[in-house]
Amino acid sequence: MKKMFTFLLAALCFCAAASARLTLRQPCSDGMVLQQQARSTVWGKSDPGSPVTVVPSWDRQKYSARADADGYWQVAVATPAASYTPHTLTVKSGSEQLVIRDVLVGEVWFASGQSNMEMPIRGFYGCPVEGAADVMTAAPLRDRVRMFKVPHARSYDPLREVEGEWWRADATTVAEMSATGFFFARKLNETLDVPVGILFSAYGGSKVESWLPEEIVRDYPDIDASRAGIEALRYDYYSPFMMYNAMVCPVSGYTVKGFIWYQGCSNVGSGATYAERLARMVSVWRADWQDADARLPFYEVEIAPYRYGDEEAAELRQAQHDAAKSIPNAGIVVTDDLVRPFEIDQIHPARKREVGERLAYLALHRDYGLDRLPCDSPEAVRAVRLPDGPRTLPGSVGVQLAGCPDGLDRSREIEGLEIAGADGVFHPVREAGMAGGRLVVHSEAVPEPRTVRYCWGGFKPGNLHGVAGLLPLAPFELTVE
Repeated sequence: MKKMFTFLLAALCFCAAASARLTLRQPCSDGMVLQQQARSTVWGKSDPGSPVTVVPSWDRQKYSARADADGYWQVAVATPAASYTPHTLTVKSGSEQLVIRDVLVGEVWFASGQSNMEMPIRGFYGCPVEGAADVMTAAPLRDRVRMFKVPHARSYDPLREVEGEWWRADATTVAEMSATGFFFARKLNETLDVPVGILFSAYGGSKVESWLPEEIVRDYPDIDASRAGIEALRYDYYSPFMMYNAMVCPVSGYTVKGFIWYQGCSNVGSGATYAERLARMVSVWRADWQDADARLPFYEVEIAPYRYGDEEAAELRQAQHDAAKSIPNAGIVVTDDLVRPFEIDQIHPARKREVGERLAYLALHRDYGLDRLPCDSPEAVRAVRLPDGPRTLPGSVGVQLAGCPDGLDRSREIEGLEIAGADGVFHPVREAGMAGGRLVVHSEAVPEPRTVRYCWGGFKPGNLHGVAGLLPLAPFELTVE
């Protein structure tokens, strides 16, 4: 009798296992958002070699695939225009069937980086997010903003699967959502009136090298990518290539509109290599998403003012701006105006709404046709000594500005603007004028100016903005010609 019971139990277990062969790979699950009017990826696992069909409720068309030798399958379904109508996807393989419910079609973005992208609406310990209570008590946005969080993970080998679920934005979930990602998505939704989904994959403290493949990182002379080297690191979050394996590979290829990136703090001190490595990362990611033509935009966030070493921080910010110019179809958000004096020791500044919304302005202008919406910060391109004249004080410098057709928002109580002579001693400039597209800078303490700079250093906040869109002037240091 005991043998018969054991046999029946084993048979039942075998049947249960056999009936669960067809599975889905995240982020394909209930509540997911698919990119509109695209060939959007749906994937999972089944028996090796088995045929699989996917039938969306919006067109009832059959999309077919065959599982590979490891059991993985993937189809690309043609999606309709975005709407708030919930759809289903019916997945079949042999006698098995799965139904993915509450599927929305809208805009999907991949959000990544380190802790300032990871920082949730509820904040970190000792680090609040401004306006968090308003977000958590606002009307639910369950069908407007959704987010899939890739869990913290590191792996020596590329992974193909990840755990997680789609969060619908409401009082039970929004506190855990990436604040930057949420504010980006909310602004897109408010403007476009379509569902927005965010694939959120960030790891606090990670370096740009953490998000590159091992075969690339191993060629960098300053990185020890051996297992022994990684295990000897003081902090796990500095691990090279391991976040790429565990937090990019499992979701790469899930159809997205573009990438947003907030990272750089851990690379302060490595500004000389940052721009090239970030560009390499973008190239790798685009290849992973089969984007040979760089159609997927990449929008990054400048590191905020903080008590870094002045030259190291300035060099890293410059590298970020250099990367934004060298990477095809890229842009950058300036943050030098988004901290308060007491945040000098706060590497997670509270004003995440402006960061997310400025990222959204880039996307809305460049990718969604709102070409009258300002999205780029003004930039200083040249500094020249102005001739003395009836309207020009001796020793004045004209800083030529680009992207500033309507001038700047203030001429008094300026913060962050400095000028120096041959002695290299910088003096603050609290008042400056605008003339002929130039910022006119003068200091009685510097009769023979050699260098002018703005927000150039570790914690050097500023308050100059272009009139159009009130976007902040980008940091600069220029030699006076």
